[in-house]
Amino acid sequence: MEFLKTKVARRALLGVATVALLAPTAFVTAAYAETTLVLSSWLPPRHPVVVNAIKPWAREIKKVTDGRVSVRVLAKSAGAPPAHFDMAADGVADITYGLHSFTKDNRFQRSRIGQFSFLGDDAVSGSKAFWDVYANDLDAQAEHKGTKVLGLFVHGPGVFHNNVRKLNTPSDIEGLKIRVPGGYIADLASDLGASPIFMSSGEVYEKLSRGIIDGVTFTYEALTAFKLLDHVKYSMRVPGGIYNTTWFLVMNEGKWNDISAEDQTAIMAISGDAFSERVGKAWNDADEKAIERINKAGIEIYDASPAMVDAIKGKAAAYEAAWGEAIAKDGFDGAAALTKFRNSTGVEN
Repeated sequence: MEFLKTKVARRALLGVATVALLAPTAFVTAAYAETTLVLSSWLPPRHPVVVNAIKPWAREIKKVTDGRVSVRVLAKSAGAPPAHFDMAADGVADITYGLHSFTKDNRFQRSRIGQFSFLGDDAVSGSKAFWDVYANDLDAQAEHKGTKVLGLFVHGPGVFHNNVRKLNTPSDIEGLKIRVPGGYIADLASDLGASPIFMSSGEVYEKLSRGIIDGVTFTYEALTAFKLLDHVKYSMRVPGGIYNTTWFLVMNEGKWNDISAEDQTAIMAISGDAFSERVGKAWNDADEKAIERINKAGIEIYDASPAMVDAIKGKAAAYEAAWGEAIAKDGFDGAAALTKFRNSTGVEN
């Protein structure tokens, strides 16, 4: 009888030991299964990029990781739009997106390649080119310290909208107060004689409707997304865009490292180039629908005159050269990167 008790006791102890040995593995598995990431979204909830890119991508993460990782998109932003990169780096939110130009220091200097004039007329090819060149040739990850870069993209060709006059010559721009998203277009607008005023997208309606600004550098879809159709009269388009904006989609580095290698691979399979195509299509579709509404609203969309294009080219060339010299100090070839970018989007160099 004592033997049986001892045998039972031994088995019990063995069971406890086995559970103790398996517990770390079980805990890790459970941790992966319960990983929920918080994504702070600051664009309007019904913005086409949120509806047709951000949220579908977030839902798909749960699918490709077999439920081990899920993403919760906040209904309300966890902070101001310009703060979103630092919010991810500091762990305020797990995932964020935003514009590189919202950060006013030079930490994203090489991202400027996607902000220049004459880059392309299509958000899909532009976004894919931006991911390819910035991520691979210009080491985007190194400029996004504290985060894991999941996506890089641009919108459709930037347009110069105003409610004062048609811009037939470069001198027509002089004196106009124009909202800019920062970065290259702020410098270009200033050189062309405008008074650039930095503000985030959500501030534009109030400033434009009250006459505090005369116009805005935006895509077509932004006129509808931010309810500006009644406050714009003229939209000047430039071949390849007068400018663009570059965007990031990033995850806190620590949160990324907590995810298993298997799930990291699954997430990247739907991110990177695939996300560039997804978000680019969302923007293209939105631009097409917006142009229909812009035409119905009586806003005049017109092509920039040859004189205007030449003036922009002259200013743009100087900024491209200066940018190339700046990144050359770190061993990067800006001219080659721009050529590759434009070849990818079909713009003549």
